[in-house]
Amino acid sequence: MLALAIGGFAIGSTEFAAMSLLPYISAGLGIDEPKAAHAISAYALGVVVGAPIIAVLSARVPRRTLLMALMAAYGVTNCLTALVPNYEWLLVLRFLSGLPHGAYFGVAALVAASLVGPKERTTAVARVMLGLTVATIVGVPAATYLGQAFGWQAGFALTGLLALATFIMVALFAPRDRPDEAASPLRELGAFRNRQVLLTLATATIGFGGLFAVYSYTASTLLEVTKVDPRVVPLVIGLFGVGMTLGNLVSAWAADKARKPTATVLIVASAAALFAFPYSVGSLWSISLVVFLVGCTTGLAIVLQTYLMDVARDAQTLAAAANHSAFNVANALGPWLAGLAISAGYGFPSAGYVGCALSLAGLVLWLITLWDARRG
Repeated sequence: MLALAIGGFAIGSTEFAAMSLLPYISAGLGIDEPKAAHAISAYALGVVVGAPIIAVLSARVPRRTLLMALMAAYGVTNCLTALVPNYEWLLVLRFLSGLPHGAYFGVAALVAASLVGPKERTTAVARVMLGLTVATIVGVPAATYLGQAFGWQAGFALTGLLALATFIMVALFAPRDRPDEAASPLRELGAFRNRQVLLTLATATIGFGGLFAVYSYTASTLLEVTKVDPRVVPLVIGLFGVGMTLGNLVSAWAADKARKPTATVLIVASAAALFAFPYSVGSLWSISLVVFLVGCTTGLAIVLQTYLMDVARDAQTLAAAANHSAFNVANALGPWLAGLAISAGYGFPSAGYVGCALSLAGLVLWLITLWDARRG
């Protein structure tokens, strides 16, 4: 689980650092920030495309081998990102970097869940995802500091080194396994005929878009609206990570006892925290508190991940990977919609209203999911 969590740390360090480095990428390439945010969307599109395709095509590949290959590809593409000469190549490399993301987390979650009993699966997944959440506390601030000191490319070079460490640790410690002889691409594709799977993925896609709408522009809001010293930005971003870590651990504990109510509470809490964002931007202390609270609601990701394990039947790999595709559609959708509001002249704080609307839409979808489950 530690080896798998290191992979989560590598991925989280670059995925979220790309958002906190947005002002520096913008300045470095001579483009405005909404345009620079397209690099975030390109990465998210790579996850959306890569996760289901890799999950289907690798149905009979041993999970240990697949994890190693995915992390090797992730390291190479992020190192190449650090060398891009212009905006167009940045988009291409961010797309390629995103391809292994969803499949890695999906397979890692399944491996972790296979090591424990059925009543501890959410906690096991949370341990793997702990790498991602700790990355927001340590990896993202470190990458942000590197970006400020040596240029934004340094943050992506750091990810290449972390990916290499993950490759070695997975090779040494991941259990050697044999693929399921009955597994096939067609069986995996059966996940998309399951209404509960589709509704859960829709909940993640829309509901999580709100978080990314705000997080993507937090650094810009701090610099241009709250007017903080640039050195403070990584600290506030780190508070998001602290909230994310605590939220994942508490949510996992609660979900192993009552999965559906936990998800409902998290979506409602997310909508409330995002609505508070525009009213918090006048003070460093208030915006820091709201960013922390938004981070606490990210435990929804692991709750939905294990709910998918409950309803996906034989198509576990595709459902688990598609969950990360859904979150990265949210990763593209949220910043894009918030960017439209910002470009229309409503300012960076308006991202909070966009985020709240998306969370409320996600709540509606989740309630429909629960209603459908009761119908059988």
